[in-house]
Amino acid sequence: MAEDEVMKDGDEAQATEVEVQEMSILDALKEVLKKALIHGGLRRGLREVAKALDSREAKLCCLAKDCDNAEYSRLVRALCDEGGVHLLMVDEGKQLGEWAGLCKIDKDGEATKVVRCSAAAVVDFGEDTHALAVLLNYLKKQQAES
Repeated sequence: MAEDEVMKDGDEAQATEVEVQEMSILDALKEVLKKALIHGGLRRGLREVAKALDSREAKLCCLAKDCDNAEYSRLVRALCDEGGVHLLMVDEGKQLGEWAGLCKIDKDGEATKVVRCSAAAVVDFGEDTHALAVLLNYLKKQQAES
């Protein structure tokens, strides 16, 4: 009977590993941004992001595709290229703002009053998580293709 219990636990562990391995890049980015925010390693907004990129503190940068100011986008891209920092594009600024913690969370756990954020930079990842490994592997593949 103890062997049956061990087999069931092993099957459950394999099932959770499969679920974790199939994490999308955006889900991984969301988790990495949340961990960085918790550990105080997230910079949000043009001023903070530009400072982090200019001082070579940033390890990862996110930019919203729907950023309406072209000069803003060019500055962030140029600073990332100059410092060799990976740049990830996010579809919407509202989405990036929610992931960066620029919102209120209601009692149901849903984000409300989300503030748009065009750029965010990670200076400290915080914890080594599976999401961070997935994201770093993706960035290495992108760099190898370029």
